[in-house]
This record gives sequence, structure tokens and C-alpha cells, in this order.
Amino acid sequence: MKAAVFRDYSQDPTKVVKIEDVDMPKAGTGEVVLRIEAASYNYNDLWAMRGEPTKVPMPHISGSDAAGEVTEVGEDVKKLKVGDRVVSHSNMSCRTCEMCASGREFDCPERKIWGFESGPLWGGFAQYTHLPEVNVVELQENVSFNDAAAVSMAGMTAFHALVGRAGIHPGQTVLIMGGRSGVGTVGIQIAKLYGCDVITTVGSDDQEERCKALGADFVVNHRKEDWVQRVREFTKKKGVDIIFEHIGKTHFPQEVGLLKMGGTLVTSGATTGYDSKIDLRFLFYKGTNLMGATQGTAAETQSLMRWVSRGKIRPVIDSVLPFSNMVEGHVKMLRGEQFGKILTTPQRL
Repeated sequence: MKAAVFRDYSQDPTKVVKIEDVDMPKAGTGEVVLRIEAASYNYNDLWAMRGEPTKVPMPHISGSDAAGEVTEVGEDVKKLKVGDRVVSHSNMSCRTCEMCASGREFDCPERKIWGFESGPLWGGFAQYTHLPEVNVVELQENVSFNDAAAVSMAGMTAFHALVGRAGIHPGQTVLIMGGRSGVGTVGIQIAKLYGCDVITTVGSDDQEERCKALGADFVVNHRKEDWVQRVREFTKKKGVDIIFEHIGKTHFPQEVGLLKMGGTLVTSGATTGYDSKIDLRFLFYKGTNLMGATQGTAAETQSLMRWVSRGKIRPVIDSVLPFSNMVEGHVKMLRGEQFGKILTTPQRL
């Protein structure tokens, strides 16, 4: 089968990612094999290529979001069968520790992100892959493979952060940082679905109307010096109840200052850097809640897909690339040129 493989680290995807012939996977005990019809890009694909913040198993196949059809089932597979339409659930955990047993698989000490930390040669940018049955979610018939791949990990991350961690509820004011990103586009829709006033930020003014079309009530360019003041004006200086953050170092201190008394900031990333500073007075005086959120549960992925099936959450797809040109997606993501998710179709070379 064909797969997108890299064998060395590099800042330049075009120098290391190659379409190669690799062995077909086989279903182990409790596993299924999928024929991948669509796979989407994530920023962890670039981190893997750089070898930062962690070294990944080599040779490496990236891709944490993959949707397709089951072609083989292994021993002890309980529910899935050949022909089932499924999407990957990328949070791989031991399923037996105290955290997993309490429903907190995202806090499992053995947790790995499939397609990022898995391997060698084990990710979604391939024509076929294998996954434990517990790491795939069945799709409703009206959910396309493209939509499923576009929303599975980014959508699960946003759902877990806002619903599972921050406890979003109607009537709140919610700030979604980086509204054009995969997690941002879903975060906007989740906040609106929960009856909130939604503020989002963008990196360029031409993205404003697209964010409003997703449900944002107010959009501000976070690369302009007055962005914090504009958010304060929109909230009439009352502050924000919840901030969903993944930008990191460059904006984290200002975000903390925008929270109202008892407000919550939940973070799931640090694209611009991790070594940020905050004014601790905001933390103790205002009773601020700072939370981390990574990945999510299979149940949250299932809930997300039900909302997609009902048309309440619409995956945002920037572009779909043939597999032979899939490295172009890495370059586009590196330049920050996409709005929503970039996809590739491994069965179409």
C-alpha cells in the first residue's frame, strides 16, 4: 500500500515527506483494519517532523484523523464488522489504570496520540491502517468520510475543552482564540450551540465574515494592538466567562486579564511557545480557573459526531488534496494559509 513516510527530521516538509510503498497492516487481537478514504492535517504533524517537543518513532507516518471503512477484524472484536463506516479516536490509553477506569482516559499516564506518538509506520496518512476497536467510532450514514476526518480530533478537543472541562452553559460570554483553526471553527459552533455570546479572534481581517457565518457575534484581529481593548468594549468591561486558548505564549497573559471574576481559561495548545508569564494578581484576586485540556474521550467523540449528523456542527474544510500532492497541505498549514481543515484522500493518488 501507499503511505506518506518521513525518516528524518526537518523544518521543511518537502524535504522529508515521501509517498512510499509499505506493508499492509494486519488486525491484531481487538483491532480492526481500515481502508482510509479521508485524513486531515493537524499541527502535531509539523511537530513530529521537527522532532519537537518530542521525538517520534521512526520511520514515521503522521495523521491523527482518519475516516474510512473496516476491511478486517481481529480476534475479540466485539461490535465492529467488515463494511462498517468509522472514524479514528486518536486518544490511545491503557484502559485499565485508575484514570481510565474513572472515565479520564485523557489523563492516562500511558496515553499517546495516534498518528503523532505512535509508530513506527502507524498513522492516518496511508491507504490502510489498524486501530484498536476502542479507538474507532462508528459513523452515521449521513456523515461523509471527509466531514468525519475534518472534525474528529479537532472537534473532540474543542468539545472536551468547552463541555467536559470548562462546563459551558447558556448565557455565558465565550472567547474562542484562533477562530480559523480546526479547533476554533468547532469551538465557535459549540459555544453558539450552548446559547452563548461568542467572541473569536483571527489573524487577518479577511477571516471575519467566515467566522461570523459560523456563529461568532464579534470578531477581532488578535494581531492588532487594540484587540484586548476591543474585547473589553464588546463585553462592556464585564469580562469573559470562558476563554478557549491554544495560541500560547504571545497572547496568554492578556487572555488571563480578560476573564471576569471566577472566569475560566482552558488551554489545549501552545503554538507560539509555552514559556508564558501571567500577573498572579489576576489569578488569586479574581478567583480565576486555569485548566488544561488534551484530547478527549471516545464518548465525547461520539457526541460530537451525533451533532454533526444532525447538522448542528458543520465541519469546515479548507481544501482536499490528492495523496500524491499531500505534502502541499503541510506547507499550507506551516504558512497558516488555511481556514478550517486541510484533507487528503489516500485512495486517490
